[in-house]
Amino acid sequence: MKNNDMNHEHMNHQKHDQHSGHQHQGHSGHHDHNAHHRMMIQDFKKRFYITLVLTLPVLALSPLIQKILGFSFGFPGSGYVVFALASIIFLYGGWPFLSGLVKELKDKSPGMMTLIGLAITVAYVYSAAVTFGLDGTPFYWELATLIAIMLAGHWIEMASILGASSALEKLAKLMPSEAHRKKDDEVEDIPLSEVKKGDVLVIKPGEKIPSDGVVLKGESYINESMLTGESKPVRKGKDDRLIGGSLNGDGSLELRVEGAGDESYLNKVIKMVGEAQASKSKTQALSDRAAFWLTIVSLSVGIATLITWLLVGQDLQFAIARMATVMIITCPHALGLAIPLVVAVSTAKSAENGLLIQNRTAFENARKISTVIFDKTGTLTTGTFEVTSVDIHDKKYGDKELLTFAGSVEALSEHPIGKSIVLRAKKDEIDLPAVDNFQAVKGKGVSGTVSGKKIQIVSPGYLQEQNLEIPEGAEAKGGVTRIFILVQGKVAGSLALSDTIRPESYQAIKALQKLNIKCWMLTGDNKETAKAVADELGMDGFFAEVLPDEKQAKVKELQAQGEYVAMAGDGVNDSPALAQAQVGIAVGSGTDIAAASADIILVNSNPLDITALILFGKATYNKMVQNLIWATGYNVIAIPLAAGVLYNVGIVMRPEVGAILMSASTVIVAVNARLLRVKKEELKEAGK
Repeated sequence: MKNNDMNHEHMNHQKHDQHSGHQHQGHSGHHDHNAHHRMMIQDFKKRFYITLVLTLPVLALSPLIQKILGFSFGFPGSGYVVFALASIIFLYGGWPFLSGLVKELKDKSPGMMTLIGLAITVAYVYSAAVTFGLDGTPFYWELATLIAIMLAGHWIEMASILGASSALEKLAKLMPSEAHRKKDDEVEDIPLSEVKKGDVLVIKPGEKIPSDGVVLKGESYINESMLTGESKPVRKGKDDRLIGGSLNGDGSLELRVEGAGDESYLNKVIKMVGEAQASKSKTQALSDRAAFWLTIVSLSVGIATLITWLLVGQDLQFAIARMATVMIITCPHALGLAIPLVVAVSTAKSAENGLLIQNRTAFENARKISTVIFDKTGTLTTGTFEVTSVDIHDKKYGDKELLTFAGSVEALSEHPIGKSIVLRAKKDEIDLPAVDNFQAVKGKGVSGTVSGKKIQIVSPGYLQEQNLEIPEGAEAKGGVTRIFILVQGKVAGSLALSDTIRPESYQAIKALQKLNIKCWMLTGDNKETAKAVADELGMDGFFAEVLPDEKQAKVKELQAQGEYVAMAGDGVNDSPALAQAQVGIAVGSGTDIAAASADIILVNSNPLDITALILFGKATYNKMVQNLIWATGYNVIAIPLAAGVLYNVGIVMRPEVGAILMSASTVIVAVNARLLRVKKEELKEAGK
């Protein structure tokens, strides 16, 4: 539907999730859609007010209203004046519903507009026939009030829907409108759209970061909570990465742009959330099918109601009123919106908490998870070696001297272990002297002369080759890599390094086990190392010495035992296992969300967020069920009442009352969707 086409077929809420042909195309598509939605709200509002003004004289000239209010008023030809006013109301006020009826019938997809369009058309045609000679009483005042109420209901309802589905706009508003670009020694203010990769931007205290990039100069604390859910401001300095949309603290920074426009992290998030909202899960497919059948039931019951009342002797006016009420009150409004609105809220709230959903069905099924398999390196551990202990084997030397020797020689090495030793020396603020005669022997170690002494940094294998005894307490242990420091050919000390377990991993395992979810670890490391990490974390089991192409088989193994498996890995090496698992979770992707091949991405690379994912999945599913129960339960009660089953006890529902109830039911569904949240206390409680 084009933006200037005000035929309002958009309001076919059976297909609301597809937005009547609109598909989200990143942020711009979503923005266009919401702008169009606002234009439609204004149109309904205008039609409502004009219809309301025209309805007042129709009510004043109605014999029934005059009788109720105790006055009498009329003039020759007043019936034709009412007909003229009702005709304007029918054609102008009823136009969105009439054009929607035509569109739905053309598409062979009867829905809400079909029901409303038929109801007002039957009422109008019957009333016009009475005006020009048919025996009976016209429906004009009922028709006018019905259309006015339907327009008001749509206006209120669409405002509720817009509020529930505008979360992407909130994400887009995180970006500033302009940036300060540095050229030579001058700084110029430019629109955000002109920022390009490679530009150097100046970020002042308290400003929003305009683009993804790397800090060239300055230090500051950055608030990324609105993007990653991480509440604590993060200290950033030279060479650290910044995410566009985050908030600078009290320091000034210079940033080299690495991701601008569509390449920025925030735009990728907006696109991903938009696609997740536009995609359909199995639950929603069921909801859409139910809404379609509700339309068929409504048409069938409406026609049956008309025929039944005529057969039992009621007049045509009464039978038409009952039929119109049935068709209006059973519009599949609430049922068609039950799922899409919850989806719009949950995907956006999840993104705000660092959970990016790529597969909605998997997200909804997170509540079923019985086992989580963690890939060890980079998921449960940091993926980088750290010096965990400095052991002295010759009392001539202290910790600082040993780190000075090791750090100085390793500063010239390219090995990851060497870099870890240098980092530890820098952390301890140790000055590293120059090294002479540096040599590296592959698989054995490195050597050099430091302050006139020959220093060798070697593996346990080198000691055995040289028939040097491994000091007591320095033997190989699970999960620990040990290297030895030789001074003038004698063992002076050793350093223990390990792939450090993330502090939050302990909490994550505990939290998941509190939810009765088993935790397994998958690693290519040897059994001794795997057992050390699994025991340290208190896991339920582990798979060791698993090659990348064997990971999928391990997932199948647990699935064969009846487990509903979530696999948490880096999203690249673990692709087959992530695909095999019922829920694939990419941990460690950071801002590189485009490369991840998982159902759900954890932006913070925090395994504790898996608990948040499960709680969000449960909360989302519960909201969907609540909305579906309300929508279907409402119709079970409303249809018989509208058809007139309580007529004999004096209870008859008028069409306009039916319209109010139908609109109210939809607003309730929209409000309930907006109440979706996971309490922070639940997350904290789970991790205690």
